[in-house]
Amino acid sequence: MSVLPDTLQARKQPLQSRSRATVEAIREASIQVLIAHGLAGTTTTRVAERAGVSVGSLYQYYRNRSTMLAALLEWHLDTVASAVEDAGARKRGATLDETADALIEAFVAAKLEHADISLALYGIAEMHGGAALLLAGRTRMEAAMTAMLGSVRDARFADATQVSAILLGAMVGPMCDLLNAGAPRARVAPLRAQLTLLARGYLHAAKVTP
Repeated sequence: MSVLPDTLQARKQPLQSRSRATVEAIREASIQVLIAHGLAGTTTTRVAERAGVSVGSLYQYYRNRSTMLAALLEWHLDTVASAVEDAGARKRGATLDETADALIEAFVAAKLEHADISLALYGIAEMHGGAALLLAGRTRMEAAMTAMLGSVRDARFADATQVSAILLGAMVGPMCDLLNAGAPRARVAPLRAQLTLLARGYLHAAKVTP
């Protein structure tokens, strides 16, 4: 269920395959227009034209430009949160180091999937209901990380929820810096390696000694 206020909710959810295809086309067009024209130039007219649909068809799903952009941000944040959740599901019962590695790999890969529009997504967050969406995404990731830590077979934590919150905060800052710099390819592998070291080191330091 969306956490957006009613004024930013989509008009309707796509239920049939044709409707889902239309919404996916609009979303992909939104990304392409953001890359080509920036946030200020991303209008419903341009997006509809790029998606190959009429503006009227776009308005069947989105009340206005703000709801269209909020939906794009919501989709992006859901992608990142889902990646962390999926990593947790795959690594239940793994070692602490394996868990840290999987967490960082999933987080970095998901954040970089749309690195070319990262600055625009931050702009959307500031103007179009982003605070609630960011909080919901963070809550999901922290819950998934807490579950991951709870299933680690070679360590335990006195307060896995707090450890997850602190680790996520430590991950987000360097990733935002990378995205703000345009995510240059030469910096991606070093960042991933450093975040892995950070995650492993912090989790080993935070675990309860038997």
